Amino acid sequence: MIELLFIAVVVFLIGVDYLFNYNEKAILLRKIPGFKHSFIIGNALEVIYPPVKLFELGRKIAKENNGIYRFWCFPLGAISIYNPEDIEIILSGMKYHQKSQVYSFLKPWLQDGLLLSYGEKWQDRRKILTPAFHFNILRRYYVNLQENTNRLVETLNKSLNNEIDLVPVISECTLNSICESAMGTRLSDESDGKQYKNAVYELGYLLVQRFIRIHLYVDFFFNTSSLGKKQKKSLSVVHNFTRKVINDRKKFITDNGINLVKAMGDKDNDESEMVYGKKKRTAMLDLLILAEQEGLMDNAGIQEEVDTFMFEGHDTTASGLTYCLMLLANYPEIQDNIIIELKDIFGETKRATRMEDLNAMRYLDRCIKESLRLYPPVPFISRQINEEVQLSNYTVPAGTFCHIHIYDLHRSEKLFPNPSVFDPDRFLPETWVSVTVTLTYLLAQDRGIVSGKNLQ
Repeated sequence: MIELLFIAVVVFLIGVDYLFNYNEKAILLRKIPGFKHSFIIGNALEVIYPPVKLFELGRKIAKENNGIYRFWCFPLGAISIYNPEDIEIILSGMKYHQKSQVYSFLKPWLQDGLLLSYGEKWQDRRKILTPAFHFNILRRYYVNLQENTNRLVETLNKSLNNEIDLVPVISECTLNSICESAMGTRLSDESDGKQYKNAVYELGYLLVQRFIRIHLYVDFFFNTSSLGKKQKKSLSVVHNFTRKVINDRKKFITDNGINLVKAMGDKDNDESEMVYGKKKRTAMLDLLILAEQEGLMDNAGIQEEVDTFMFEGHDTTASGLTYCLMLLANYPEIQDNIIIELKDIFGETKRATRMEDLNAMRYLDRCIKESLRLYPPVPFISRQINEEVQLSNYTVPAGTFCHIHIYDLHRSEKLFPNPSVFDPDRFLPETWVSVTVTLTYLLAQDRGIVSGKNLQ
């Protein structure tokens, strides 16, 4: 009897393994190099590593196999790529523009904001928001950005010759900047901003933990877990914060009798009215409020976009600035070159910077670009493969996630000689042109608000 039961269990497990790992999708994916395969559970054991070790292990496998590796744990299949030819296949055109399930983890936070929406809703929202990123509008934010930068410099000056954690300091600067410029409101309570930043960091941590725990991909399991309960608490903080930002701006518009239709159409509107005792500047948030007034969006829609841009506008910028300063601290000779350039522009004067000065900071511009190459604030993006696609060496089945590793693309020896070296001069026009030709498909995407010409 025991023998029969044992045989039945073995046969059952073999049947489960066959069902899970020998279906058409699994067979195709297993032809792609990847993590060690285990009976029934596929590659599930491999994701119990700490995030950093898992990241490095995936990079190692991809490097050994022409920039590609796969993950499989029934029913989830994913590939990660950084080979430029494969990325071009995925990003060229609109066939694979739908974001993968990974982005759905952000939905309780950002709902259907511009980052997560697609199709007609994405097109409508993009049309509403695009004017906020016109160069003439961006110029109006310059004074706000300069004032917050000056406060950042004052804070750093107080810590000369002492250790300082740059992350919270720079995050405060970028959060204040996005509030005062794009949202048209000032943080009235420093503790509000601190709570918001802490909640954003907590949400980021929870997203990573969910990403590497396959069973938490199921909403029910995640929402009932301790991580899900922590997320709910942090979401309450960030949503209350952005709701206050929206209400403060609406109140300001009402109290000051501002006609948004007139303000948007007046090229000199920043000369006419005053905000915080300074010239008024049209905020991105005003475009959303105007859209609500015209019946193109409801208040929930405003909340979605404010949550999206508050997060993306301050967190990724803070990350990029922090890494740039870290690199400059480790390359004093490059710091010296920046100082020489600034002295050529300002001489011995103490005058404030002007917009036109930025065009003369060509070496600093190259330093920033090189920093973003080495440490992109968004290290990967992900797409849903809804139909079978042939990459350069492998066939990827429908229903697969495709993670595009920007981090390793930027460190590809095919594109950049000595890719791990911090070398701003690789962005000299005569050097950079060969790379832009190779990556034209990245700059030509029509889903971005900022045009490709502004990225070069």
